[in-house]
Formats: sequence, C-alpha cells, structure tokens
Amino acid sequence: MAGLGHKPGLWQRIKRLALTDVGALVRGLKADDLEQMEQLLIEADFGVPATLDLVGFLEAEVRKGKVKTDADLRDAFTRRMAEMLAGPAEPGRIARQADGPTVVLVVGVNGAGKTTSVAKLAHRLKGEGHRVLLGAADTWRAGAVAQLETWADRLGIECVSGAAKGDPAAVAFDAVEAAIARKADVVLIDTAGRLHTQEGLMAELGKVVRVVARKLPGAPHEVLLVLDGTVGQNAVQQGKQFAQVVQPTGLIVTKLDGSARGGAVVALRRELDVPIRFIGVGEGVDDLRPFDATAWATSLVGEQV
Repeated sequence: MAGLGHKPGLWQRIKRLALTDVGALVRGLKADDLEQMEQLLIEADFGVPATLDLVGFLEAEVRKGKVKTDADLRDAFTRRMAEMLAGPAEPGRIARQADGPTVVLVVGVNGAGKTTSVAKLAHRLKGEGHRVLLGAADTWRAGAVAQLETWADRLGIECVSGAAKGDPAAVAFDAVEAAIARKADVVLIDTAGRLHTQEGLMAELGKVVRVVARKLPGAPHEVLLVLDGTVGQNAVQQGKQFAQVVQPTGLIVTKLDGSARGGAVVALRRELDVPIRFIGVGEGVDDLRPFDATAWATSLVGEQV
C-alpha cells in the first residue's frame, strides 16, 4: 500500500533483531527471541493484546512444525495479522436505507481529521451517484462550521449549519429534516470534536444520537469514529470512551501517510473490536480509501512501513 514511508520493513527488523539465523526456527524460538519480537511490535504501536496474540501464534506455529524457514514465518505473520484486521467484505459500503435517507454520524476528537474526513466521504459518495447532504453540527470549535461549508461549496453539496456555539443536536435534527424533505440519499453529520475526557461534551453527543433517533427511527444508521493513527494507545483509549456513549459501526484511521507507525491500525482493530472501514493517507479529497486488511498486512510486513 502506497504512502507508508521509507523505514526498514517490519519483517527486516524482526529478522535482524529476533531471528539472527535460520537455525533458530529449527531449535524453536528462544525466550530472548520472543521477548525481542514483543518489544519490537510494542514499539511499532501494536499494543500489548495484539502483540501477545501475534507472538503466541508464531510460537505455536513453530512448535507444531508448520514453520521451518524464515519465509514460512513471514507468511504466517502476515496471514495472522490479516485475520486480526479482517472486517466486512465491502468496508467502503455505507449502509443504505430502503426508505428515507441514511444518517451517518461522524465522531472523534479535535485534530484527528474528522471534518476533513466528512468532506472526503461526501466526495466519495457523490462520486458513487448518491445525493449527499452535510450537517455542520461541530458548533463548539471555532471555524469548524465555516470549514465544512467551504468544503460543501467546493464539492457542490448542500450543507445545513447553525450558529457558532449553538446546540449541536438542533443542527443534527435540522439536517435530518432537510435530508428527508430534499430526498437525499445520505446525510453526513459532523459532530463536535469533543475530547473523550470532557464528560459534558460526551453527554452532548448522546443527546445528538437521541434527537436524530426521534426524528428518524432507526437512525443513526452508521457511526464512524475518526481516530488519529499517529497517537498510538491514546487513540485506543479515545475509542473506548466514545463506545460508552455510542457504538461505532466503523473506524476511519487518519494520518497514515508515512508519519504513523502502522501497528496502531492493528491495535485499534484488536482492542476496540470495531472494523476499520476507511484509512486516510493524505490531504487530497481522494485520499480516503476503503480498508483492505490483506493489503495492509502485506505492506506492513514488507519492505516499507
């Protein structure tokens, strides 16, 4: 997968640090080999649960005689990682309601690229032939409403917004109402970029969810949580806090354009138990891509990470 930087590949580092010679596979991996591998994965932001899963799997494969060469070990490592990352068959497919608009809430903390991800997703859905409407309910952050309105003008998409510091739930209600009246296929609601430690703002997110559900039973149909792939375990903690308020249907992991240690994607999938639906790999409007677990695992283990 393009855009993952130019550091030595994860596999090259595993071979160099943990497997000093092929004979290690014949003898079985020593405790030192396993400890060094665990340390390398944790440093690459895999997190403890994913690291223990991967290293335990590899140790078992070697013990059972299924892995006899370093190529076998590499293939087993890639395969297990892809299994851990697996999600829906069509991760880029947004739920489509038979009657009325699909309501998608986009949530996340300030600085994760949430509002930009809303615009990128709107561009993608419009390109697929859907009529899209935006709801600028991030009324707490100065400039967020103007930012989304600018994107809407650029993309040729309608946007419903309210006053700065106004009630986000009211904006969300108006956006859903407008989507119904204008027969939009999808309404994307950009919620306030709340910090997961701010209880009042998290409560406000709960209110948005309730108001949207009252206006359109069954809504929201999708809740996409935007997380910054560069912040490691902080993103995991953010995800756990958001899940206490509203259960995400998918993750959008941003800033994976070379600055992130790619193991964070594995940690997020493993620890949050929410499928990764999209990844952001750049600032361009087309730089939001459906997540491909096999391609990601292969690239991460390969020559670049």
